[in-house]
Amino acid sequence: MPDQSLPEVRTPETARTAPPSPGSSSPEGLTRRRLLGTAGATGLVLGTAGAAGGYAAAPAQATPLSSIGAGKAMFHVKHQPGITQGLQARGHLIAFDLSAGAGRKEAAALLRRWSETARRLMAGEAAPHDDTDIARDAGPSSLTVTFGFGHSFFARTGLEKQRPVALDPLPDFSSDRLDKSRSNGDLWVQIGADDALVAFHALRAIQKDAGSAAKVRWQMNGFNRTPGATAHPMTARNLMGQVDGTRNPKPAESDFERRIFVPESGTKDPAWMANGSYAVVRRIRMLLDDWEKLSTGAQEQVIGRRKADGAPLTGGDETTEMDLEKTDAHGDLVVPLNAHARITRPDQNGGAAMLRRPFSFHDGIDPDGTPDAGLLFVCWQADPLRGFVTVQRKLDRGDALSAFIRHESSGLYAVPGGAAKGGYVGQALLEG
Repeated sequence: MPDQSLPEVRTPETARTAPPSPGSSSPEGLTRRRLLGTAGATGLVLGTAGAAGGYAAAPAQATPLSSIGAGKAMFHVKHQPGITQGLQARGHLIAFDLSAGAGRKEAAALLRRWSETARRLMAGEAAPHDDTDIARDAGPSSLTVTFGFGHSFFARTGLEKQRPVALDPLPDFSSDRLDKSRSNGDLWVQIGADDALVAFHALRAIQKDAGSAAKVRWQMNGFNRTPGATAHPMTARNLMGQVDGTRNPKPAESDFERRIFVPESGTKDPAWMANGSYAVVRRIRMLLDDWEKLSTGAQEQVIGRRKADGAPLTGGDETTEMDLEKTDAHGDLVVPLNAHARITRPDQNGGAAMLRRPFSFHDGIDPDGTPDAGLLFVCWQADPLRGFVTVQRKLDRGDALSAFIRHESSGLYAVPGGAAKGGYVGQALLEG
């Protein structure tokens, strides 16, 4: 669970204002799921945009809570939606396996259906057919739908020669307790929105669109803080109560594109992956009963940051550079050698970095009374061997946090670039 920072807020430029009143007109027209404004409510909105500029580390300005539903992400963009957008309040991760007898032709038809459904729902419109009306009264609510291909997809479709080397299986790690039935999959879909019903509506539409071509392999549901729930925009907290997301790479950084997205040329990746990225997905159980027995000071030693505000133990605020050499009055390092924040720093891993965009989860209580809760870890990088694998190997050798977490499922997916207008995700692969 590397401490690489979570995108939390969106810029004011990308925030949408509340939609027109019933008696007004709009150049975009009204859809059946256009937001119905709520008078008197105030709060914060997290807007979205389709390209990397949609992510921001700067706080958004205060806007009416009713405008949350008006947030809209674009489907036809350079990079698929759901990668650089800020954290969404509700998420669903779902993997499918192609049905027996289904191959390249059926997969192409499925991705075409899925892409059209995603485009319409993200615009706040009804599903192309048999809409369930679950989100009838809501706006787009910053809905994003993202599609990826697993290692097994290429053999099932006769496209082995187009399978990227970067999709080779991840190595084993000491904290792995992986459930194979909840790992991998031919196809992977990520759904996120700032409204739970909007997200569920998209989930049902995607499931129904699969028809006889693919069957659900596994599904996981997650959440983040709702936009407007804090007095001031801030980095998210995870279920351990830690500020989690301080050092995420930012689009404004000169090497952001190189680290996160596959370039259009000069790479070992196949051409169909241009402008795409690789997603590592891990269900990480947090052993909360054990964690919560620690004092706040002991928890801070495990992480290397103050729990109250995410600042490094060496002083300053959340964004202050950590002083790895600073010692206390006894000559001991202020940030322990095995502190999570020290181990995951890019400068401690040959510059390795990834864009973390996770969801928390809570799936009830186990028979022994322990909570089944933790992090649906999703990270994005141009090269998973240089990104996730490099950092996780370092964590595997002595991260203090490892005693309080357990990796229970895993997946690695090739996520191609965004679909061209009139096209669908993966078209260059499936029709190339």
